[in-house]
This record gives sequence, structure tokens and C-alpha cells, in this order.
Amino acid sequence: MATETLNKNTIPSFDFEKEMTRWNEFSNAISGPELSEGHTPRHAIWKKNKATLWHYPTVEKKYDVPVFIVYSLINRPTILDFAPGTSVIGGLVNSGYDVYLLDWGIAGYEDKDITLGDYVVDYIKKGVGRALRHAGADEVSVVGYCLGGTLTAMYAAISDEPIKNLVCAAVPIDYSVPAMPEKWAEGLKEGAFNIDRFIDVYGLIPPVYIEAMFRSITSPIYYSPYVTLLTRANDKRFVEKWRRMNQWTKGHVPLTGEAFRQISNDLMKENKLVRGEFTIRGNKVDLGKIKSNLLVVISKNDNLIPQEQSLPLMDLVSSEDKTHQLVEAGHASLALTGKLSGILDSWLCDRSNH
Repeated sequence: MATETLNKNTIPSFDFEKEMTRWNEFSNAISGPELSEGHTPRHAIWKKNKATLWHYPTVEKKYDVPVFIVYSLINRPTILDFAPGTSVIGGLVNSGYDVYLLDWGIAGYEDKDITLGDYVVDYIKKGVGRALRHAGADEVSVVGYCLGGTLTAMYAAISDEPIKNLVCAAVPIDYSVPAMPEKWAEGLKEGAFNIDRFIDVYGLIPPVYIEAMFRSITSPIYYSPYVTLLTRANDKRFVEKWRRMNQWTKGHVPLTGEAFRQISNDLMKENKLVRGEFTIRGNKVDLGKIKSNLLVVISKNDNLIPQEQSLPLMDLVSSEDKTHQLVEAGHASLALTGKLSGILDSWLCDRSNH
């Protein structure tokens, strides 16, 4: 009798309706319509080609120096305004900063010849000028994330705009330390990968190739997120967060061929930015000309941009006020959790003329 009672108590009962609900939620999360994006109030103040400059007015202005944000070229910047309560932009706005975001939009085939230099001069430089006029400000804080940080470092090195503060988060600068498998890096440097022929054929790098490239580096086997989703499909808050993350992860956008050619050949293969040999419209980009206050934010668990790629920026600039901060986060979770807004606020608050 004791054995029978024990067996009955240890065998879990099967709740058919609960399981059907869980599987339905799992299916809806994968195949359902996209969730709304952009939760912080904003309005467009400038457009160029596919790009839009968004202004996020502060709730209660505390600082005279506005924040100008540049995100990567290969993903949509929705990760910076991910969800209420965890929005990087929302956190800054609520802390008293006027925020401007340069949204690159989605490149078309007609944009295939746009270079990194074009993005720096025709988009970032002009966008910062427009933001300064709109804000009526004398100085600006420029924040770059991932490849956006590389572009803002280039911009700060050639800029004549009054950049008071420069922040580069999860930024690749020194490509002598590869973020890819060693054999791939060797193949790229030795010319085994014919990047030029690929670009000449496609013009634009399709999003599916970009996703495959980064997936092969970070998560070659990509099943665990779906297993986690199935396990927690009855948790509505988790499911919504999962859907937003999945939506952003798969939201790669095309990259112009000429920009990719420069990233592959000039940066990854020849490391020209660190060596002082990268040029924009015939002018060398000298990072030593950067004198703005500098913050370099590094994610400790970043499996895409190792800290050895970011740290050299500290020695390359001429800034007197420069800080690097190592954060317990991953490449995406630095923004997804909203943690970055607190880091920015604590550093910018004493450097923004409040």
C-alpha cells in the first residue's frame, strides 16, 4: 500500500488544456504579427535619403547638452527603445536629457556605393549640426553603439562641431584581435575570401547573409531560445519580452557593398583605423585628434566584440578626461535591460552643464 501511494503521489498529472494553451502561445509567439516598436514619444526633425533624425524631447529638461545617438548599420535601433521600463532612450529622457537618434533606415540597391566616409560626413556630421540648431545648444554628447561607435569615433576625429562628450559602447576599434574563428581571420588576411567579387555581384549585402555571418560567430546552434520559449510559454511577460528580442534579432537590414568592402578590407584585414591610415575623402582619420571627454563602455560577456577590440581607443585619443567601464552584460543585453541609460546618466550628468 505504501508503495502504491508513493507511486501515485510522484506521477505528475497531465493537464491537457494547460498544455494546449502552452503550445498555442508558443506557436503564436513564433508566427504571430510583429509587436509595436518605439515607445518613447518622438518626432522627425530631419531626413536624408533613407535616414531619419528623431528627436525625443525630455520630460523635464535638466541638462543643456543634448545626446546624439548613432547605432549600428546592420540592425534597426529599436533595441535602444526596447520596451517601457527598459528603454535606453526612455531612461535618458526621463533623466532630463534631450535625445536625438540617427536612424539609418533600410538601404536599397541604389545605395550600394555609400561608403563609411559618406555615412560619417553626409549623415552623422550633418545630423549633429541639425540637432545642435534644433536644440539651441552650444555643445553635444555623441553616443555610438557597436559599429555606430566606430563611426562616431571616426566622426569625432575629423569633426569641427563642438563635441563635449563622446561615448563608445561595445565598439570595435582594434581589429588585430579577431572576433571570428582563427581560421576565418587567417583566410580574410591572406585573401582566401574574395570579398570584392561577392560585393561586385550583390551590390548590397542581404540581411540573410548578415544574420548567418553573426549567427555563425555567436550561436551556431540556435535552438535553446525556442526551448526556453516552449518551457515558459505560459508566462505572458516572458513571452512578450522573448518576442521583442526575437523580432530585433531577426531584424537585420541590408548593408551597402562599399561600406562592407571597407569594413572587411580596411578595418578587419588591414586595421587601418588603429594604424592611422583610414581615410575619409582623402583625409586621414587621426583618432589622436579626439579631445572630447571619453567614456568607453565594454560588456564583459560580449561574444561579438571582445574588450581587446575596444580598450585601445583609450590610448589612441588625446582626451584628458577618459574613462572605461566594464559592465556585467552581453553585447545586446547592455541595451535590452536598459542598463546603458543608467551608465550614461551617471557619467554625463556632471559633464552636461546642468
